[in-house]
Amino acid sequence: MPQLFTFTPALSFFVSCETQREIDTLWEKLSKGGRTDQCGWLQDACGMSWQIAPSVLGKLLDDPDPVRSTRVMKAMLGMTRRDIKGLEQASHR
Repeated sequence: MPQLFTFTPALSFFVSCETQREIDTLWEKLSKGGRTDQCGWLQDACGMSWQIAPSVLGKLLDDPDPVRSTRVMKAMLGMTRRDIKGLEQASHR
């Protein structure tokens, strides 16, 4: 039977992860048969959109030092799968 509906990015799930291992595990499982996009976004095999993010991201982006928060934002925009270590390194350069 053909699928009668499709998902759009207007409905998506956000998952906050404490560790890189959680991010990597979810990323691999959810993107299998789907596709990956920038900034931690992916679509699963059914077409549902997910954003997988480290829980520390908000703290890094809200840094009171605008230079540091801008470096984190630039690093994040250059990532597909989020990398906690890379985000933290961008904050401390």
